[in-house]
Amino acid sequence: MINFSNSHGARTSVRSHIRRREDATIPAAAGLRALLRTEVRAQGSRAFTLIELLVVMAVISILAALIFPVTGALNRKKMISKARAELNLVRMAIDNYSTKLGHYPADNPSVPALNQLYFELLGTTNAGPAANPEFVTLDGSARIRQADFAGAFGPGVQGFANRSATTGGDDARMAQRFLSDLKPAQVASFDGAKDPDLANVKLLICSVPSWYKVTPRALLPPNANPFRYNSSNPTNNPNSYDLWVDLLIAGKTNRISNWSTEPIIVATP
Repeated sequence: MINFSNSHGARTSVRSHIRRREDATIPAAAGLRALLRTEVRAQGSRAFTLIELLVVMAVISILAALIFPVTGALNRKKMISKARAELNLVRMAIDNYSTKLGHYPADNPSVPALNQLYFELLGTTNAGPAANPEFVTLDGSARIRQADFAGAFGPGVQGFANRSATTGGDDARMAQRFLSDLKPAQVASFDGAKDPDLANVKLLICSVPSWYKVTPRALLPPNANPFRYNSSNPTNNPNSYDLWVDLLIAGKTNRISNWSTEPIIVATP
């Protein structure tokens, strides 16, 4: 005779054993799945392949090719615009000078870049001994003695027309100021360490720097870019004067002048 009670107990024991095996297997399977997910994430975050890097570099090169020319053009336009504005300021001062005094300021025929526009447009007083008078701008910013004219400007400059006369009483001529509100970057001082007599001599310059040699370059600050001026023999404006400044942009000399509204590309400064 079969003992059903014992058979039922055996089945219960088998089921319990199976459940324990399953319970032991579940954590192992969960751990395996977590390990697989970690491996997948590790593979997804690996470094770029060579092909991917080449694609990225190609995209960057294309963007650079598009952006750099635009940036260069904007910089060129900005430099030209600044130079043009500063040249127009000097031009208006020269025109006002001519209207008031009946003639244009004298120039420096031998070296147009080393001109006396700063003194002429700011006006000067005549002080010091008669044998070697000292000319001082009306605002006191610059001065030069008669004996130092040749050292500063060369032999072509002998004096200033826009100066206050020391004699004549009430009818004495008084200097006038035609240029004001200059920024420090628009004025260059001679190097007093190299020539103490010229320490207070100044030139009108463009704030956009130059890389051209201006004689005597040793006495001027590095990259100083004086306005060039010719009133004695102008070739572009025969009835008035030539005023210009040269800018080196992207290896080309751009001439900003009072005879052209557009920059002129020239071979040499």
